[in-house]
Amino acid sequence: MDPDPPLHETYKALFANTKISSTDDDDRRLVTVEERELPLIDLSRLSLNEAEQKQCKEEIARAGHEWGFFQVKNHGISMELLEKLREEQVRVFKQPFRNKFLNFSDGSYRWGTPTATSLRQLSWSEAFHIPMIDISSSSMEPFATKVASLAQKLAEILADKLGHNSTIFQQSCLPSSCYLRLNRYPPCLIPSDIYGLMPHTDSDFLTILNQDQVGGLQLVKDGKWIAVKPNPEALIINIGDFFQAWSNGFYNSVEHCVVTHPTKERFSAAYFLCPSYETVIESCTQPSVYSKFSFREYKQKVQEDVQRYGSEMGVHIALLCVQDDPALRPAVSSAILLLGSNSAARFLHMMYLQPSDLPSSFSGYTCI
Repeated sequence: MDPDPPLHETYKALFANTKISSTDDDDRRLVTVEERELPLIDLSRLSLNEAEQKQCKEEIARAGHEWGFFQVKNHGISMELLEKLREEQVRVFKQPFRNKFLNFSDGSYRWGTPTATSLRQLSWSEAFHIPMIDISSSSMEPFATKVASLAQKLAEILADKLGHNSTIFQQSCLPSSCYLRLNRYPPCLIPSDIYGLMPHTDSDFLTILNQDQVGGLQLVKDGKWIAVKPNPEALIINIGDFFQAWSNGFYNSVEHCVVTHPTKERFSAAYFLCPSYETVIESCTQPSVYSKFSFREYKQKVQEDVQRYGSEMGVHIALLCVQDDPALRPAVSSAILLLGSNSAARFLHMMYLQPSDLPSSFSGYTCI
């Protein structure tokens, strides 16, 4: 039996109603994307002398600020453990689709994009969403334990470089709220028109990604999309929306996506350092660019945006509302300019910010 989810059959109406390879100027998929390497940081230096430790931590903070993405090697998770994880991942995904659909709990196995109204909103992929609390005693537990520890270590380093020895990560990011997401991207015959995973930002503090060598991860850097060159020795780290808000905008949650391949399937596994629903996210420095909000409020906004727009675009800016403080407006305007080429800014909503305060390039954007 076929292991692939019935993407063609389920979304045949979208294929019929969508003009393939549109020449729309807004379709970034038609633009040649440069392949680049992310900043690579050797974590073994954290075990060396004080000067090496300090420099390593500074590089981590700089990458989180300038890129929002970076790679780490000598991270403490062996290649043997990563290979075992991949073998288990392949085994699970290669089950017949019917078995995956019927035998896993509701919400655990996901595929496609139920809310999609066009091919641009369709993610050509399948995934298992596994809360950490459900991983104990499974074959993935050794990896899960180590990757969770690595995420806490990196979060603490990033916080420390801002002068804050925060306990929010240990207190709020629990096994019941953090999770693994195992991804598979089947081959797609029209890769120039369909995403493996739509452009988005991550709704968490940090994400740690282990990917294969097929490639396909892309992100926004300096207003342009770039392709990330795979590195078999490294894990990829990216800043999530909550770290951006907590750091008062110092660290950047960057829009990224996965593109499809016409002949090759792609596998990846991601760990998400997420807080509990009741956790209130508040900037660590004042005056704060962002209003405080709870994870529950944030998720509700995500669901509203998905229902309204078919995607999460704009949610991390829509909810993290600017407070009414005139002293902050120059910084806010600068932040908006940085977002200018990011499609997430399309649904930008700034509370208490008058249209006259917006850069001229955003004159057509909605403000409330």
